[in-house]
Amino acid sequence: MLRSCRENGYTSTREGNCHETNRYQAVVIGGSSGGLEALQEVLASLPSGFGLPIIVVLHRDPTSRELLAHLVDYYCRLAVKEADEKESIRPGVVYIAPANYHLLVELDRTLSLSVDPRVCYARPSIDVLFETAADAYGCRHSDGALSARSGLVGILLTGANHDGTDGLRRIKVRGGVTVVQDPTSARAAAMPHSAIQAGVVDHVLSLAEIAALLVNAHPDMEVDGGGQGRKG
Repeated sequence: MLRSCRENGYTSTREGNCHETNRYQAVVIGGSSGGLEALQEVLASLPSGFGLPIIVVLHRDPTSRELLAHLVDYYCRLAVKEADEKESIRPGVVYIAPANYHLLVELDRTLSLSVDPRVCYARPSIDVLFETAADAYGCRHSDGALSARSGLVGILLTGANHDGTDGLRRIKVRGGVTVVQDPTSARAAAMPHSAIQAGVVDHVLSLAEIAALLVNAHPDMEVDGGGQGRKG
């Protein structure tokens, strides 16, 4: 039986703080089969002034030398880069997990990389990112109790296994917003369908609707209906 990230030892050492002034503070996205194309479509609709960090895990060949960040960057107005160890998370930047490394969010809201065993047969694993980010962006009161509010939006795209379901569950428990791509529009429906069946999904949306939700999560932004985010 596959274990949760917490059971696998993916924990951090410090508690997150509540920041009540801004409802949403970060976005995490996961996908597998067909995920690159789906991600490109979502990001292409985001305006250059979009101010939330976006942290991404896509399943990929562990031996891949291809810089996935370059493929994403071409379709996106935001800055896109491969995540680095101990890197601080900055607003308006898209961070892509490197091949064959788990990508974690620490409670001080820095990124870290791990070569610990695969989770859901994958490294990087969506569950590892989602669960650690849920803890980092989940609010705690001064007495240590969890707040019902969280600053995290979790999005699960197309994919062929159940990676991401446990992660969305953690995000939902922490008070974040959970979203899956409509399985009818997904190249591989198993991943979003698993999360829906588990009852951990707030919204089932098309890719265009996901982009609109993200824009609405960030005040004063307007979605680009043209969907053309290519850089010159």
